[in-house]
Amino acid sequence: MTEPNNRLGIMLMSLTTLVFALQDGISRHLASEYNTYLVVMIRYWFFALFVIALSSRQPGGIKAVARTKFPLLQIGRGALLALEICVTVVAFTLLGLTESHAIFICYPLIIAALSGPVLGERVGWRRWAAIGVGAVGVLIILQPGSGVFSPAAIVPLVGALMFAVYGLMTRYVARGDTGQTSFFYTGVIGCIVMTAIGLFFWEPISGNDWLWMGTLCCTGVFGHWLLIRTYEVAEASAVQPFAYLQLPFAAALGMAAFGETLRLNVAIGAGIVLAAGLFTWWRERQSA
Repeated sequence: MTEPNNRLGIMLMSLTTLVFALQDGISRHLASEYNTYLVVMIRYWFFALFVIALSSRQPGGIKAVARTKFPLLQIGRGALLALEICVTVVAFTLLGLTESHAIFICYPLIIAALSGPVLGERVGWRRWAAIGVGAVGVLIILQPGSGVFSPAAIVPLVGALMFAVYGLMTRYVARGDTGQTSFFYTGVIGCIVMTAIGLFFWEPISGNDWLWMGTLCCTGVFGHWLLIRTYEVAEASAVQPFAYLQLPFAAALGMAAFGETLRLNVAIGAGIVLAAGLFTWWRERQSA
């Protein structure tokens, strides 16, 4: 077995988050010009091709990879992720990258809160305290009851909840299925779901935007390949905290490319949520 190279893994995870942030920026641009379902559908076509090509190279081929102990859960989680991406892309067009990501990063706290009743995992008082602190951070970002509260801010929160449920389902199926099997169903089921929806929303795409669409598909495939390589060369516990780099990368892109501003309450709230999320990760690692 190859010795883990955590330094290389950290570099790869950092690059992965940068690529995913660029993907989010392109998604925001295209979704502001075209229907969200169309953009996500084409993105999934390329993603599914990548997954099928990757699976065909595994021992036993696609048939072996597609064998699962949880067929309904795998189909459900693949469909849920596709719909969550639609919700999140809509959030980008409504709130921008900066505020959407600031709210979305609460999803690890939702996973921690639901891991007890859903997965039967023990959640101690320290992690519950971190979840509570993170909730305060989200409230600071949302500013409920104030004159500047926007109902659109609920959209990325719904996306975070959907992604958290997807994460819990992924943890559950990992008890009997390999990561490659879950990855296969993520791409293929998502493609089927989005094709069934997106074809009803087809609209012509201009020549220049086809270049952006191609770039979006390439960054999606490249980002997932980088993520796979990250977990191949390094320990997951060592690189996971660096996944939070997607927030500052997306915020910087939002401000540079789309003229977004970082409001003080969003910066403070995101910092609190980020700290609570890192503490929750640390407690899970200590428990493990």
